[in-house]
Amino acid sequence: QVQLVESGGGLVQAGGSLRLSCAASTRTFSNSPMGWFRQAPGKAREFVATISWSEGPTYYADSVKGRFTISRDNTKDTVYLQMNSPTPEDTAVYYCAAARTGLGLRLPREYEYWGQGTQVTVSS
Repeated sequence: QVQLVESGGGLVQAGGSLRLSCAASTRTFSNSPMGWFRQAPGKAREFVATISWSEGPTYYADSVKGRFTISRDNTKDTVYLQMNSPTPEDTAVYYCAAARTGLGLRLPREYEYWGQGTQVTVSS
């Protein structure tokens, strides 16, 4: 069982920056592909970014490519989402998720474990 706890959300001005963190509770974290998703009110949960277990390949939604960066530190069992130049359209609850295996996973159903979410609000 993997427990994930997100932090770092809050209010940020458009064009600013924010870094989200997701701490995992298990030593098997380093073997897990990790992802970030988000869900705005009235909308479905959508893919943001994912990173392989080995701190290797990363994949992004087109809407955040070039602005957001996913990374992980397996020595700290933590995955990060650096959000640069956010816009009000990035306002949502952000969730981190862990999968058992796979690469480039973009669907929520491909992930087995989820955090509780952290709210990000971008003001114009």
